[in-house]
Amino acid sequence: MAEVYQEPAREVPVYAECDLLVVGGGAAGHSAAIAAARAGLKNIILLERYGYCGGDVTGGYVIMVPKLSWYNMQYVRGLQEEWFSRLKKVPGAVLGPEGDQVGCEDPALIDSWLSTHDTVSRSTESPQRLVRSVYFEPNQLKIEMDQMLAEHADAIKVIYHTLGVRPIMEDHAVRGVVFESKEGRKAIKAKAVIDATGDGDLYSQTGTPFFNLADEETRSSTTALVWRIGGINWDVYDQWKRAHPDAFQALRGGLQRIAGFRCVPLPTNDNTICWINNWHRDRDCTCIEDQTSTEVSTRTTMRAVLEYLRECVPVAFRNAYLYDIAPQLGCRCSRRLNGEYLMNAGDFAFARRFEDVIAWHSTICQINDCGPVEIPYRAILPRGVEGLLAPGRHMSADAVAIDWLNLIPQCVGTGQAAGVAAAVALEQGTGLHDVDIKRVQDILVEQDVPLPRRDDVDSAYTELAEEKRYGLFTTLARKAAEEAGNPPIGEFVAMGATIEAGETLKSYRQW
Repeated sequence: MAEVYQEPAREVPVYAECDLLVVGGGAAGHSAAIAAARAGLKNIILLERYGYCGGDVTGGYVIMVPKLSWYNMQYVRGLQEEWFSRLKKVPGAVLGPEGDQVGCEDPALIDSWLSTHDTVSRSTESPQRLVRSVYFEPNQLKIEMDQMLAEHADAIKVIYHTLGVRPIMEDHAVRGVVFESKEGRKAIKAKAVIDATGDGDLYSQTGTPFFNLADEETRSSTTALVWRIGGINWDVYDQWKRAHPDAFQALRGGLQRIAGFRCVPLPTNDNTICWINNWHRDRDCTCIEDQTSTEVSTRTTMRAVLEYLRECVPVAFRNAYLYDIAPQLGCRCSRRLNGEYLMNAGDFAFARRFEDVIAWHSTICQINDCGPVEIPYRAILPRGVEGLLAPGRHMSADAVAIDWLNLIPQCVGTGQAAGVAAAVALEQGTGLHDVDIKRVQDILVEQDVPLPRRDDVDSAYTELAEEKRYGLFTTLARKAAEEAGNPPIGEFVAMGATIEAGETLKSYRQW
């Protein structure tokens, strides 16, 4: 047995009491606090371990939010779109096809956006079209997120530099959280808690079931430390890539050889700056050794990678220099909730419908051509625990489906829904398991979230989804249907286990 130290019992002072405590100010937690305040809740506390909100978005430099639209409709709206409508007022802070351009198939316009990753649809089984994917300046978003919170100062108390470390449990209910800070160990009591830590730091201590890590072949089984390069010309680099496809492939291989892990330059909102995304395989972002290794090994190779780019593509990188390094680790997946509903590939392959739908999102999933998928409330609801919700990248999904659900839009969407649900439950005096989901959906629609099967949502969303068969025209979707015995699209059956065992996900992994 490992040696242990017996910590003496001690009294922990109560720092504050609130109605709703949100732990984690990333995309999910920030959205939860804002949405709850706009739903009428007044006594909210938001805890965040860093000195700013945004998490991976602003601190990890995940500076592109992908796939907000499908064909000519923007399915991801709400607080996610509000980020960018606000940032548009800041010169040069955002870059991406505008809402009235999405779905455009004009070859000339598509060609003008091809240099900007993921602003053009990837599928070869439908016409190329413009996609609402947005690049942004992370530091400007930090400022904007603070301003959004300040607008609700009468409802939200923000406490930075605090780390939520332990849930306060009474029987099977969460009644607050113990946190650590420079002021020591203290507690906050709350009527409801939202675990928006991204790693299930709180729900993993409640007794509710959860999983660890994702499928090892997926993007989600990797960590990153993003950094940016200045003094470049991205347009010239793109022209070089198109003119020298063989050299470009050699460059990609050379970068991986020099770094020791996959890394690629990607565009930003500024033509003179690019970011270097990277993927360290089989890393757990809750393991301190993996965290440390990712940070050190990435920084150790930055100078060599930069010099290699200068030498190989001098026309674009001759004057390149290290612009900055993300202030926090890039985390993709660690713990995953095994909640009241476990999302799986079948939800994408069969366009499943949920009466408790809280988000209807276009996502990055090649099974359904990145078409809209319904996310149910139960996917953020822990089993056997009351008083707790778990939106964001640690939501309830299997080892492959999490790869399509832990990106920024889904974190914002589930966070917004969690905040509204908590506000409704507290207003009506119900538990989070018994919340009036219809009321939650009504408020979400009022907050500019399109949901299916609603008279107060533009029918064009549903009409498009039905016209395009929910994206289930792809080779992968046909394989899934064949494995399941070709059920009709309208037959919503529990196919997750069948699909996981079959060829569909093998094809996805290869893709």
